[in-house]
Amino acid sequence: MLTSNDFRVGTTIELDGQVHKVLEFLHVKPGKGSAFVRTKLKNLQSGNNIEKTFRAGESVIQALLEKSTMQHTYLDGDEFVFMNMETFEEERLPTSALGDLAKFMKEGLDVDVLRYQGKVLDVDLPKQMVLEVTMTDPGVKGNTVQGGTKPATLETGAVIQVPLFIKQGEKIRVDVRDAKYISRAGKDDE
Repeated sequence: MLTSNDFRVGTTIELDGQVHKVLEFLHVKPGKGSAFVRTKLKNLQSGNNIEKTFRAGESVIQALLEKSTMQHTYLDGDEFVFMNMETFEEERLPTSALGDLAKFMKEGLDVDVLRYQGKVLDVDLPKQMVLEVTMTDPGVKGNTVQGGTKPATLETGAVIQVPLFIKQGEKIRVDVRDAKYISRAGKDDE
């Protein structure tokens, strides 16, 4: 058990028989009335997001997830296949379960697979990844006062905005959660 005052981003709770992950939370203390916690939750079984308000200090059941490191080996139709590199057992997860993060999955990537009662619910990707730019237009000189950007397609198929100086074939560091360019990849990243 934990209380709504203990919520942090990434906390998993059991609500109405389903496992939810806290995406956002805000403690509110109005001038009148009692304090409450406004949350945005992701249902890990269905993938739907909901908003829910809890009373401050309200008890909830914490869902304890098992975490294991697995490697994404290949895509089979609309399912990602992960392999436990110690036992060589395979787990499958539908692409829809990953939502926007699915566009950053690449073969050979080690990820943390989260299970609840033996069933795979979610995958934690690294916060930052080094990916190669496979297609982008050449930068155009001028109109760069505001730090112009252009779309670039990455090796995983994701399209993000990058600065004009990035060229096709370059490796860049990407923030996976926000789908944003961070920097060029250094020599030690390769």
